[in-house]
Amino acid sequence: MFLTAMAANPLAAKLAGQMHINVGWGQWAIAAVVPGLVSLVSVPFLLYKAYPPEIKETPGASELAKQKLVEMGKMRRQEWIMLAVFILLLFLWIFGDQLAKIDSATTALVGLGVLLLTGVLTWKDILEEEGAWDTLVWFAALVMMASFLNELGLIPWFTHAAQGMVGGVNWSIAFLALCLVYFYSHYLFASQTAHVSSMYAAFLSVSVAVGTPPLLAALVLGFVGNLFSSLTHYGSGPAPVLFGSGYVELGAWWKLGALASIINILIWLIVGGLWWKLLGLW
Repeated sequence: MFLTAMAANPLAAKLAGQMHINVGWGQWAIAAVVPGLVSLVSVPFLLYKAYPPEIKETPGASELAKQKLVEMGKMRRQEWIMLAVFILLLFLWIFGDQLAKIDSATTALVGLGVLLLTGVLTWKDILEEEGAWDTLVWFAALVMMASFLNELGLIPWFTHAAQGMVGGVNWSIAFLALCLVYFYSHYLFASQTAHVSSMYAAFLSVSVAVGTPPLLAALVLGFVGNLFSSLTHYGSGPAPVLFGSGYVELGAWWKLGALASIINILIWLIVGGLWWKLLGLW
């Protein structure tokens, strides 16, 4: 539901910006909040019915949680600073660009600088965050690759070819078909960021070319970049970790992933479509 909720979302916004379609944090959140909340309630409930857990009651959980909170004691100075920085970052991510032209990268560096200066984090802590460095390096390379695909002519060529396949069709039907292809092509990818960097710009170009309102196309394809992560046990960063716990068999994961994809598509198509119409996006 949020532009800052997943690494590939800012990439999608950057690629849209290169096509002169500006997507802000607030625009993303407002457009996603209604279908997102419906999904948040519906998908877990339906999965609970389709694949019920073996353990349905944990009567001692609340007592254990209270005991651990007592053991932790009151919030310390570093924890209060962390909370304040979190609120500051959220504020700047939402309003920074409108108030002082502060982009998301600058906001992140401001937060990191405050945490370093106050001693909440040390440089050693940052160096030990191997996952973050791995994401940064790959993300930078993928952003460059996506930009050069456009500069070297691949995206314009793909846009022309795809536009020919859906040419003459009403934009709403053509855009739905493009979204479905974009969604289920994630079976071929082991990373949301790789998928977005490879295909988002091309599909956005085609969507706009067939008559889809530009902001609607940019937002919906951005939302799809989050929703298709549940398709497979390798489709996103957390998926292999979750699958590796051994609680869900491979066949069950794929079946439930397909079920979740259908549920999400229906929710975001029907509920989302009505909400976006109310917002004037189409």
